[in-house]
Amino acid sequence: MNNHRRHRPRKRFGQNFLHDPTLISRMVKAIRPRPGDPLVEIGPGEGALTLPLLRAAGRLTAVELDRDLVAPLQARARTAGELTVHQADALRFDFRQLAPAPPARLRVVGNLPYNISTPLLFHLLESADVIQDMHFTLQKEVVERLAAPPGSKTYGRLSVMVQYRCAVTNLFRLPPGAFRPPPKVDSAFVRLVPHAEPTVDVGDEQAFARLVTQAFSQRRKTLRNTLRPLMSADTIIGVGIDPRERAENLSLEQFAALSQAHTRTKRNASRDTP
Repeated sequence: MNNHRRHRPRKRFGQNFLHDPTLISRMVKAIRPRPGDPLVEIGPGEGALTLPLLRAAGRLTAVELDRDLVAPLQARARTAGELTVHQADALRFDFRQLAPAPPARLRVVGNLPYNISTPLLFHLLESADVIQDMHFTLQKEVVERLAAPPGSKTYGRLSVMVQYRCAVTNLFRLPPGAFRPPPKVDSAFVRLVPHAEPTVDVGDEQAFARLVTQAFSQRRKTLRNTLRPLMSADTIIGVGIDPRERAENLSLEQFAALSQAHTRTKRNASRDTP
């Protein structure tokens, strides 16, 4: 019976356990698990989402940081299906090692700890080519940033970098009472589907990432000022963008055009160097 005692959520791990059966059912319906799906759950906690997914798919791999949760979770899952648990930090975990043989790809789910959600998303995007889709519970504000269009107050670096890699769908809101303990903020459930091919050509992806970070480094300033370390106002004008514009008003396509111009400028400069 000890394996089934309630675990006290640990603040240092950012634990807020799902317990609302109606919302859990909605999440499972949105994920649409099928038998044999290569499901990976990050932070399964007490298994509120794990067990219905396991029953539907027959197998599931979980990545759980809190070692005290592993044995109780395995005990609960014994009759539900084949559960494999990696006791590891998801921020450092190599998700590629779980990738099935092509053309199958991972389906990643999780109620992500809010204190590491942004770096964890960027970590997962590094393996986007082996991922079919991702369904996450996140702070509502983060989901709004992920899905934000250009020109909105929530549009920023996270919006551009995630939308470059994925199609984003804000599915539904989860109130604080859906969790134990209730967080101080609303949450939302989001679907991220990695693009089979990039929707825009950014040239050098590392240069693109640096450019987007630099453009949003001082939101109130114009591109002429924020991008000065990377390119001249003439280069910005050369791709049809007003250098007096701010980063928050640029589309993904415009960032791609700037990135290509930046890559060309760097390439030409290296050629000119004796």
